[in-house]
Amino acid sequence: MKIHSMVVRGVFAMALLLSVAGSEDQAPKGSVTFTGENFTMTCPEDGTWYKSNAKVRENSDKLELSYNSDSKGLYKCVYGELKQEYYFYVKGKACANCIELEATRLGLAITVDLAGTIVLMMIIYTCTKKKSSAGSTHASKAPARAGGRAPPVPSPDYEALNPNTRSEDPYSSVNRTG
Repeated sequence: MKIHSMVVRGVFAMALLLSVAGSEDQAPKGSVTFTGENFTMTCPEDGTWYKSNAKVRENSDKLELSYNSDSKGLYKCVYGELKQEYYFYVKGKACANCIELEATRLGLAITVDLAGTIVLMMIIYTCTKKKSSAGSTHASKAPARAGGRAPPVPSPDYEALNPNTRSEDPYSSVNRTG
């Protein structure tokens, strides 16, 4: 009974903490995203866009530009009744066929690849595992000779080396020293 009430209290405390943490006012955030050869800056609210104190656009929360050597640099968005300023510094690499790779997608791809590899290894292991039979299995032996013994020392199975067919290359012979 005590454990149940402790769990309920713990869950209630966590729910209370999460509801308080989620209700805090956080400062609005802007962002810069690259897509292909273009980039988009997002201001927290509708405002006026400036680059090097030159007005670029008014009454917009987004500014989309083509990325080149002239478009990189410091931008600012002035918004709200209090004329709050939000600064962006844009510098990056852009190309026509580029895509942005998010960390979650990369992590998911690695995880799926790893899981697939483990499953494949398990399938291969179970399919190739030796299964024991009723009797013991022995390695196959060479056929027995007549009489069941080894051949005589000068074995008739092997032909003597022919000196005429041997190579005379420097490393074809063994020289014993000492």
